Amino acid sequence: MYDTVRDRLIHLHHCRGAGWKTIHDLLEVDPTLSAPFSLPPAVLRSLVPLSDAQWAAFFHDLHSIDVKNVVKTYKERGIRIITMFDLDYPPLLKHIYDPPWVLYVKGNIALLQETKLISIVGTRRPTKEGIEALKKLVPPLVAAGWTIVSGLAFGIDVCAHQLAVSYGGTTIAVIAGGLDHIYPKEHRSFAQQLMNEQLVVAEHPPATKPQAWQFPARNRIISGLSLGTLVVQAKVKSGSLITASYALEQGREVFAVPGSINLAEAAGPNTLIQHGAKLVQEAADIIAEFPYV
Repeated sequence: MYDTVRDRLIHLHHCRGAGWKTIHDLLEVDPTLSAPFSLPPAVLRSLVPLSDAQWAAFFHDLHSIDVKNVVKTYKERGIRIITMFDLDYPPLLKHIYDPPWVLYVKGNIALLQETKLISIVGTRRPTKEGIEALKKLVPPLVAAGWTIVSGLAFGIDVCAHQLAVSYGGTTIAVIAGGLDHIYPKEHRSFAQQLMNEQLVVAEHPPATKPQAWQFPARNRIISGLSLGTLVVQAKVKSGSLITASYALEQGREVFAVPGSINLAEAAGPNTLIQHGAKLVQEAADIIAEFPYV
């Protein structure tokens, strides 16, 4: 049916029910991924432990999707597909525990090969002090050639992207769901600007609507693309601290901007600093940790 494992992977990635673990398990059984397309249904089902409804959807997609046509349509729309088997897969991301099998990207794909990538995350409701911290930190990082990676969310995320753009720098937005369903909807116009001038990255096919579980999952990509993660205002239980945890698991640097002990949004960064994250007061505190780039 297909000539390459890359094509078979892309097809499987479009099948409902084929999550990260399912594809991992299928690769363990057959590194060429030929088995799903040739095994009898009963044998294949024993390798893909899905509910009856999930199995029905998976099997239907496995035998009905015309991936070559799908890829052609993506190409016409300026959407690139990058798989784990491609040379232009982001080098740092490939080394995390559970790297995405496939990325769907639109924009300046060369940014994924940059070395100086730093992720900046934080609360969706920053205070004036949080925004001022970003305004102090992002411009010198941009001037030093760093690309800002974040999640296009309200608050710190989108402000970091916007500052990078306004100071003539580069930025990568990693979204939950697919490229056709930007969330939040208020950022769709800005996301289109990023697709034209910067880069937007998704782990799921473009038609995928974002679901709650995809947001923490995409955080591992934000940290995985980057040499380090900076947290600017976040509560102790927040997506930003999930990103910082991923960064630690991935062996990356974690930075945090300290704040008042009376401010809930400062509790996250202050806790990270207590546990060994580097306290950041100026961009030089971050840059100094990477003398080799």
